[in-house]
Amino acid sequence: MSVTPSSAPARQVLPAEERHATELAFLAAQDPGPRPPGWALTPRAVVTFVCGSDGVELALPKRRAGLPAKLVIAPKFVGERALVERCVVTLAGERGLLLTGEPGTAKSMLSELLAAAVCGTSALTVQGTAGTTEDAFRYGWNYALLLAQGPSPEALVDSPVLAAMRTGRVVRVEEITRCLPEVQDALVSLLSDRRLTVPELTATEDAVVSAVPGFTVIATANLRDRGVSEMSAALKRRFNFETVHPIADADAEAGLIRRQAVAAVERAGAGFGVDDAVLDALVTVFRDLRSGRSTEGWDVERPGTVMSTAEAVQVAASMGLAAAYLPGGDVLDLLPGHLLGVVRKDDPADHARLLGYWDGPVRRRAENGSAMWRRLWDLRGSLR
Repeated sequence: MSVTPSSAPARQVLPAEERHATELAFLAAQDPGPRPPGWALTPRAVVTFVCGSDGVELALPKRRAGLPAKLVIAPKFVGERALVERCVVTLAGERGLLLTGEPGTAKSMLSELLAAAVCGTSALTVQGTAGTTEDAFRYGWNYALLLAQGPSPEALVDSPVLAAMRTGRVVRVEEITRCLPEVQDALVSLLSDRRLTVPELTATEDAVVSAVPGFTVIATANLRDRGVSEMSAALKRRFNFETVHPIADADAEAGLIRRQAVAAVERAGAGFGVDDAVLDALVTVFRDLRSGRSTEGWDVERPGTVMSTAEAVQVAASMGLAAAYLPGGDVLDLLPGHLLGVVRKDDPADHARLLGYWDGPVRRRAENGSAMWRRLWDLRGSLR
């Protein structure tokens, strides 16, 4: 049965350009300053879109139909504003941008936000894997047309990279270091010469595709992951590297975890029933294990698993869903089991490290009179 537009099913997650369409349109009208070729917003407006307006209401210079006269731009990326500014400057210079860091530090989200703000779409994306081929960076063929009429522009199938070159947009390459080195190196000439040759169309005007102003690449890399392929020196030179670190401020991280967990639970059709005290305990555990030191200054043995903000969001959302759909008992009782599920993902020895954390900071906090930590200490048996 065909699906008409009026009966099209809802989507679980909207791309950034649709999710924040009002803010993007508002910023385009609010800041009419100079823009690099092909950009939908000024560089200053891109930074404001990603980092927010610090609670300040921005006003349009004149009313625009369909837009509010004033708007507070919400922050979407929790991190250093200077990092975002460096990223925007890199893209304005049409140089490749490589976002590196541990898993779960919002590199992909930042690349999506930047692409949506710069060129209006984040859809031109290549997902890097060990099975990714050069076609994902260059082009493929419609084999029915190729067999029927031979190599022709009509039979050519643009890759996301080639589509971005033709239209002067940003292309995103996720997990670039998961691609094999010879596949990665297909980007070297594209980022240097800004053109792609199609040998099958030699002697025709379509044999060379030159990049339109505005074209550039945002790549991400989890350099800690297994199965990583080292980038060649030639490819590295064509990118500016920026490292996205874990969130430094505990309150900012807690706020982000709450917002994203609430959104996840609401998408599942439920209300979020995890109180702030439980979320604070969750954030404390993650930050202690991530840093190797408790908030009180006690040494903690760090697990091999990355205790990322993204993992904390998943735990908070799971606890919220359990509280909504499988109520019974204190939601705090669910925390140890979910933590165990996180630390068991990589190294079996992390189980013992989590028990060591319980025997150290959790026990000490319980002995200092905290009712919540006392309850968590009583739950130590659920970690076995």
